[in-house]
Amino acid sequence: MKPKYTSIGGQALIEGVMMRGRETVAIAVRKPDGEIEVKMDRVSKLEKLKIAKIPFIRGSVNLIASMFVGVKALTYSAEFYEEGSEEETSKFDERLKRIFGDHTDEVVMGFSIVVAFAFAMLLFGVLPTLIVGLLKRFTDQQIFLSAIEGVMKIVFFIIYIVGISKMEDIKRVFQYHGAEHKTIHCFESGQEVTVENARKFTTLHPRCGTSFIFFVLIISIIVFSFVSWNNLLIRIGLKLLLLPLIAGISYEVLKIAGKSDNAIVRAISKPGLMMQNLTTAEPDDQQLEVAIVAFKAVLETMDPKATIE
Repeated sequence: MKPKYTSIGGQALIEGVMMRGRETVAIAVRKPDGEIEVKMDRVSKLEKLKIAKIPFIRGSVNLIASMFVGVKALTYSAEFYEEGSEEETSKFDERLKRIFGDHTDEVVMGFSIVVAFAFAMLLFGVLPTLIVGLLKRFTDQQIFLSAIEGVMKIVFFIIYIVGISKMEDIKRVFQYHGAEHKTIHCFESGQEVTVENARKFTTLHPRCGTSFIFFVLIISIIVFSFVSWNNLLIRIGLKLLLLPLIAGISYEVLKIAGKSDNAIVRAISKPGLMMQNLTTAEPDDQQLEVAIVAFKAVLETMDPKATIE
């Protein structure tokens, strides 16, 4: 069958999967009683802005929108499995609501994203720069220093992923990640999207967030090789300023990788696919069922022939 490339993308959750189309978002969660709960929502308003359609700019806009939608979906799925004192949780919630009113959820999500972004910048941006900066006493070769910095970012990323993969809950999330990819592969192959058909596909997909992160790391090595090492604070500041450009370029490369299968694209995608071996795992049939339910819920709201923009 001739392959068809869909614009639907997803995210693994706590015992669930979120699938996102051009207009709608579907969240499917396997509840503790075994039933699958489905929640439908609209995509972020950011994604509907005209600026979200401009090449090399839309990458940053869609990244921010994806983070908000993703955190919201993750929070929703976690609510089914929350443990601890409901009384303490309710008091804390009430305190927040008294302060922020109807905007409490947006404030909490915004704070979560800021903290996550700050942690990522510290671990993958600031720390490698400071460490490699110590090598300046031995060499002033800018390209060499930038290459070492880039390799260190990749090593830190791998160590981080391997570390969290040891957690039992994260292992389950990685299985749902694999289920998400298998489901999309099944649809793109032209076959009927069923558990039996999806089961035989790979858990690796070129249009994955893991591949996006890899592209960001590689493109940042290239871009920052032209940024001076004379002042580390200025270099770190420029990293923040150039991040939207790097995200924009990475997004365009990811979109090409997601709808092309020529030799060059396959070669570019290969490292990112290899890294997905760390962030995906083989799902069981129940996990595939959850991913398929979420996928079909979004597909019902779209033109079945929808392709990547």
